Amino acid sequence: MLSLRSATSALLLRTGTQIATVRAVPRVRSSPIRLCGSPPIRALSLSGCLWKKKKRSAWLEMTEGQNMDGSIEEVLAPLRLAVKEQGDLVRKLKAENAPEVDVNKAVAELKARKRILEAKELALQPKDDIVDRTKMEDTLKRRFFYDQAFAIYGGVSGLYDFGPVGCALKNNILQVWRQHFIQEEQILEIDCTMLTPEPVLKTSGHVDKFADYMVKDVKNGECFRADHLLKAHLQKLMSDKKCSAEKKTEMEGVITQMDNYTQQELANLFVQYNVKSPITGNDLTPPISFNLMFQTSIGPGGNMQGYLRPETAQGIFLNFKRLLEFNQGKLPFAAAQIGNSFRNEISPRSGLIRVREFTMAEIEHFVDPNEKVHSKFSNVADLEIMLYSSKAQTSGQSAQIMRLGDAVEQGIINNSVLGYFIGRIYLYLIKVGVAKDKLRFRQHMDNEMAHYACDCWDAETKTSYGWIEIVGCADRSCYDLLCHARATKVPLVAEKPLKEPKVVNVVQFEPNKGAIGKAYKKDAKFAMEYLAICDECYITEQEKLLNENGEFTIETEGKTFKLTKDMVNVKRFQKTLHVEEVVPNVIEPSFGIGRIMYSIFEHTFRIREGDEQRTYFSFPATVAPYKCSVLPLSQNQEFMPFVRELSEALTRNGVSHKVDDSSGSIGRRYARTDEIGVAFGITIDFDTVNKTPHTATLRDRDSMRQIRAEVGELPEIVRDLANGAITWAEVESKYPIFEGQETSKKETVEE
Repeated sequence: MLSLRSATSALLLRTGTQIATVRAVPRVRSSPIRLCGSPPIRALSLSGCLWKKKKRSAWLEMTEGQNMDGSIEEVLAPLRLAVKEQGDLVRKLKAENAPEVDVNKAVAELKARKRILEAKELALQPKDDIVDRTKMEDTLKRRFFYDQAFAIYGGVSGLYDFGPVGCALKNNILQVWRQHFIQEEQILEIDCTMLTPEPVLKTSGHVDKFADYMVKDVKNGECFRADHLLKAHLQKLMSDKKCSAEKKTEMEGVITQMDNYTQQELANLFVQYNVKSPITGNDLTPPISFNLMFQTSIGPGGNMQGYLRPETAQGIFLNFKRLLEFNQGKLPFAAAQIGNSFRNEISPRSGLIRVREFTMAEIEHFVDPNEKVHSKFSNVADLEIMLYSSKAQTSGQSAQIMRLGDAVEQGIINNSVLGYFIGRIYLYLIKVGVAKDKLRFRQHMDNEMAHYACDCWDAETKTSYGWIEIVGCADRSCYDLLCHARATKVPLVAEKPLKEPKVVNVVQFEPNKGAIGKAYKKDAKFAMEYLAICDECYITEQEKLLNENGEFTIETEGKTFKLTKDMVNVKRFQKTLHVEEVVPNVIEPSFGIGRIMYSIFEHTFRIREGDEQRTYFSFPATVAPYKCSVLPLSQNQEFMPFVRELSEALTRNGVSHKVDDSSGSIGRRYARTDEIGVAFGITIDFDTVNKTPHTATLRDRDSMRQIRAEVGELPEIVRDLANGAITWAEVESKYPIFEGQETSKKETVEE
């Protein structure tokens, strides 16, 4: 579910002191895309989206050499207009029930324009807003936050090992997640197996649909994701000065349609543009479909096929009945799971952003579809959050800061349950260190959402890679429970007592047992059992097929049954209910922990003013790998009893800490602990030894300011700071600021 959308594009405008300007024209034109050995793709029929050969994409003509004297909005205005025009066209096509191929082309063009607009917005951001990724990644690797797995064997792409600091940070992020969601919301946590039998993932759709197209180097077998390789190859060709304007326009059109190509169309394009392996220059195989799940067999016989789970959610759905019983049969309730998932990415890249093994934290909130109102929504209704609605995206507008309550009232967010979780996700991300001004919630457009979803929002963070999705929050309706109920013949429903009896319309299959038995013999019982548990929506769909085609097909128990009009019909009647069966809808917040960690790295990375070599991470104290360091001023043995006393007291108070009694100046050791994000530092100096009551200094990492307090008080002060019970400003107001020690070893000897 989590996916990285690149902020770069083949049409990315040139940035620098001399930048490209954009000129909008009233009609959109582009050349047709000609596949190898095939006629041009048919033009869209409506005016406003005509495709003509030998014309540049007129909505984006670049005139080089103009200095950027106007405002940023003046530069972006033509791009916004282009997105709006295309969004209007998509809506018009849908309203007029235009052919699906035309709608898909228009949507692909809309996505391309959106990407260009977003890339330009990022290119125009202030330079001081961009992290020095090279310097940051050097710090992460040097201090072993994480590193490529199996490095001494050459490493494996997309697999990472977390070192002591990264492991502590990740655990703290998860600990805050548990406290923020599981404890505060009284969510039921479960822990399911990672190995999943094939029928489960067949039912969920992962076996058939969880795939990308891949090409292989014919000589060494190296694999590449087909669409990514084709796009990179075309961008390289377009950057060649010898590439004609006509060719550039043609290739721009190919990139625009990249998401819509079939397997054969991709193969034709690879031949047409003579795409080779970017590493060896060797020929490539035609694109093949590659399922992204890791397949295995369960048991020594190899008869049961299985996969490493691609998400944690399915385990929760399968345990719905037990969870409902645990919750005394009442709705709403929520279940959660934290654990690793696996996706066999063809071309893993961008560090922790696209990997093959990753930690997810997912919540499934089960709610009555007729009662999608959250009792605690008022707690978050006044939050001001940056929202990027579907309407804004198709109109070329920017994300807007909006009150969450207003967004729900105006119908921008579908319901208050979804709105409540968006608010809670926002508060959690801010708490763990995501920058407020680099966080937005982007609504999925209609063409992005699954057919069963009511609404879906992604929490996205702005990074050096562009905007990346780190949390998805979707209203998945009742799709998952219905699919598993249909496949297993186990009703996954909740019972709701009615205040008064209710007469309802019932729709169910009425099978002709004799006809089905005659056709399928001993297997007939499987078909009968399947028909008995089908829901009204499914029955209505199959009834339509029965009327149109005279038959429909079902699959159950690994067998396929073709049912005709003489075998089954649909029966409608009324019955009186005293207890209503409800198939709950599901609100699903899904967190990618690795992506959240990477966002925190970028958003908290700092360079000390006046010293380019001193870098540090400004992690919030709640998630800092170590809350505190204990630093004796030197290796003088007089300091050691106080070091031991403080270390033991910090441990009793549950404060993770690091003792650094190594050689080196105190300034160098401060820098060393700052570099791994240690929030506070206690220093034992000669005043600690010489004066009573014994005191030591406490240093704040970000401001580098220090106070002095009694040794016995310091562990509790650090504990309260780390828990967020008090702030550093409150500590400074209560204790004296440290200016310098007043005694020394020499003075002690003289006394």
